[in-house]
Amino acid sequence: MNVQLESSVRLLPDYETVRKHLPPRAWKYVLDLLQEHPVLVRVVPHRATKLGDYRPPRLGDCWHRITVNEDLNMYAFLVTLLHELAHLRVTAIHATGTKKHKPHGVEWKKEFAAVVGPVIEESMVPRDLCVALAATLQRPRAATCSDRLLTLALSQYDHGVDQCLYVEQLEVGACFQLQNGRQFILGDRVRSRYRCIELASGIEFRIHYLARVLRLELD
Repeated sequence: MNVQLESSVRLLPDYETVRKHLPPRAWKYVLDLLQEHPVLVRVVPHRATKLGDYRPPRLGDCWHRITVNEDLNMYAFLVTLLHELAHLRVTAIHATGTKKHKPHGVEWKKEFAAVVGPVIEESMVPRDLCVALAATLQRPRAATCSDRLLTLALSQYDHGVDQCLYVEQLEVGACFQLQNGRQFILGDRVRSRYRCIELASGIEFRIHYLARVLRLELD
């Protein structure tokens, strides 16, 4: 197979994988958004530091790239994907010449409101999430997990977290385990994150105060 053709085949969007992670009522709307610009969305394993990210096209390439964590519930997946699509739209629509745009500046807030608005208006998500999203649009944050009201609302739809706590509910010195199995000792809070020491390596990590964890009772 011609190398260029083979490369093009590899870059075909995988809409079916994305569809499986979204609320059924939102799929047609999201598909329309995905088809506005060349974009590859990859569903990736859990990352403790982020829920999703966006990368603009590489030199000589037309494809925008978005990744979203696979372990998000369908509503959190939707909100994260819309967050990243707002970044894409800033690049595709507003990025002209040498002008620089702040990652979550005026243009991003405008595009985020534009893609989230129909989700609220057409009730593509439950009513409590519509309320939380409407509140978020009053002051959009750089990351979904930075918005306490929205994070708490989305977390109500997580599966298998009956025994989970938020990091902020633990006391300093408590041991806990993340969803990926890594274990830590809780330290002091620094703004929106806690200093935590990984038991296996002794390395310090910063973990968000609304991360869902399991308390450990170690001997």
